[in-house]
Amino acid sequence: MLGYRIFIFILRNVGLIPAYGLLYVVSGYYWLFTNKKYPVYYLHNRLGYSKTRAFFLAYRMYHNFGRVLIDKVAALSGSYTKFTYNFEGEHHLHSLKDGGMLIGAHVGNWEIAGELLKRIDTPVHIVMFDEEHRRIKKMLENVMKGKTFSMIPIKKDMSHIYRINHALKNKELIVMHGDRYVEGSKTIRARFLVEDADFPAGPFHISVKFGVPVTFVFALKETRRHYHLFATPPRKYIPGPTNNREETLQELVKDYIFELENKVRTYPLHWFNFYDFWGVDK
Repeated sequence: MLGYRIFIFILRNVGLIPAYGLLYVVSGYYWLFTNKKYPVYYLHNRLGYSKTRAFFLAYRMYHNFGRVLIDKVAALSGSYTKFTYNFEGEHHLHSLKDGGMLIGAHVGNWEIAGELLKRIDTPVHIVMFDEEHRRIKKMLENVMKGKTFSMIPIKKDMSHIYRINHALKNKELIVMHGDRYVEGSKTIRARFLVEDADFPAGPFHISVKFGVPVTFVFALKETRRHYHLFATPPRKYIPGPTNNREETLQELVKDYIFELENKVRTYPLHWFNFYDFWGVDK
């Protein structure tokens, strides 16, 4: 709570650049005193950096992650409005008149992307794990009053499924990440960066079940003030005479992984992977 309050105070009273300056200390602390095993594994074993280089690049991953968190608060609270954007494939989202699924990843700044979706004349709901500390969550909600999207928290009682169902039937947009799962949830095993990894089954099963158009979306920070957003052409994944549900599901996952690999290889230090994605500890 104290850390969040300090950054919010600096953003409101001093500005974005001083907040970035303080971040060097914070990201250095996390780099020094937290387990870097999984980021180093990703950079060394999956992307081919030397182990020494991967160790130091992990610091830049922490720092980039901190920057997008600061940008999120700055943009959605109105503390800083000078970010610039270019949106590659925005017309694909305008074509989703009957609603659809937008599947993203922990690449770049998804909440910045969610805010820019206000340019799409369709209600947007972001589905996310409700794991943030309640006091921190309440504080951020009070600060970020400018957001124009709604959030659907993932609940253990599965009540979020009803809200997703309701939104899709109302021809609205659902945004979900396809690269993170929690223990106990259903997963799909697929090859990613030349190694099998587990992907959450939920976003893909929902897309196939409802037969709505699916678009893959990403928002990457390219410079201090500039973001590059991407949206792929929408496609429906519906089982037919030549393919069953499982084959359709695998095709959707394969297409998603193709796009995710492209972004991860292009922006390797902007995929915020800080956990055992490939199951190296299993």
